[in-house]
Amino acid sequence: MNRRKIRWKHGVSLLMAVALLFSAPAAVKAELHWPEGPQITSPSAIVIELNSGAVLYEKNADQVNYPASITKVLTTYLALEHSDLEEIVTFSDDAINLNQGDTSHIARDYGEQMTMKECLYAVMLESANECAYAVAEHVGVKMGGDYQTFIDMMNAKAKELGCTNTHFTNANGLPDENHYTSARDMALISMAAYKNEDFRIICGTRSYRIPPTNRHKEITPLNNHHNLISNYRTDEHLYEYATGGKTGYTKAAGSTLVSYAEKDGLTLVCVVMKEVGYGNFEATIELFDYCFQNFYKVEIDENGNAITSDGQEDTLGDSEGYPSFVKLEENAQIVLPIAADAKDVEVSLVESGLATDAVAQLKYTYGGHVAGCADVVLSNAEVEYDFFEEKESSEDVKVIEIKGKHILMIVGAIVLLAALIIGGKCLYDNYYVILHDMNVRRQRKDRFRPISNRKRKRRRRDRMFR
Repeated sequence: MNRRKIRWKHGVSLLMAVALLFSAPAAVKAELHWPEGPQITSPSAIVIELNSGAVLYEKNADQVNYPASITKVLTTYLALEHSDLEEIVTFSDDAINLNQGDTSHIARDYGEQMTMKECLYAVMLESANECAYAVAEHVGVKMGGDYQTFIDMMNAKAKELGCTNTHFTNANGLPDENHYTSARDMALISMAAYKNEDFRIICGTRSYRIPPTNRHKEITPLNNHHNLISNYRTDEHLYEYATGGKTGYTKAAGSTLVSYAEKDGLTLVCVVMKEVGYGNFEATIELFDYCFQNFYKVEIDENGNAITSDGQEDTLGDSEGYPSFVKLEENAQIVLPIAADAKDVEVSLVESGLATDAVAQLKYTYGGHVAGCADVVLSNAEVEYDFFEEKESSEDVKVIEIKGKHILMIVGAIVLLAALIIGGKCLYDNYYVILHDMNVRRQRKDRFRPISNRKRKRRRRDRMFR
């Protein structure tokens, strides 16, 4: 596994080479049009496609505002991550005393016991503040601390999800000047929560009944106050493609809203903040309609090829024969304007701020807008050593082996080449010195040659007269 991790950049480079075959030139073309969004009255809003991460609309998305009860999206999400739905939650004195009166609640009593599941339905449907507090306290104690431990967990999770303008001081969203977030940060939190199946079920439920408890002999009915999916208060804002969400309101925060909708393969999360009255619902419907009418999804396979809406593969490069060290995450997709072509998308490599199981990330842009991101992860191919020689494994997966003898041959060749280069350089640097020495030796031989000749003649003559 470590060997494969060491070589991940090789595979990423191949994926990039494939992806760049369909990227547009660096300069943004004039015809690459991104649809203009509607003029909503909400001071701050954002819409993100959940599967791709593409921001389809934003208005003052980083502006800091009070969230009110949409805080409970994170409360519910964290509780689901750190507890079982059948755990028993006991309501403490603080849960009752600090969260009833002039706040939203379902009139729980001291020492009352409910399951975690029942508490979370009360939190998300009726926005019950005492239930949110009891849930936070229960999980905090379970984690070895108290209520504040859960608040610390909320802030840690927000930071983990990439939030930069968020700080929480409570689990229910009651007014506090140090309890704030932004539309973008709230969208990041809501996206993560929606990937939890239990959360999707709870936030999309129109009504629920809590059975009798140790303090209440009667059934407690719960109704969802989100007008896009429930007609409990009015049917004026029912939206066919809405799948869930959470409402919020305080005088300081105004009307806040988190909403989810799904259509034609797009899953949207919309956050509207600091609205007035029912303006949060009206703005959300307008934004959803804009996104569904102007954008479509493009699936990206593990090799970086685009899959068109009719199921045909739009070849972005031939990856056949490439080593399968890495691949794109499953179900990767981007979102483009209706009239856009996938071939006009640009691709760049991101190597920081990644998920723990990702070695890199490909970021797709169109006309200067981020159309989506896809994590590059290690593949399941078993890679053996061979010097870039392709072999078919038993699972028909192309792998690469590296042969030891090839490595030795290459190392030997490199050493020999280095020696030749060094020797040649020495010869070049000392050429005139060597030439001078050769001339000196030649002159010495020429000077002593007559003496040597006379000596040879004398020795020859002496031999004749002996």
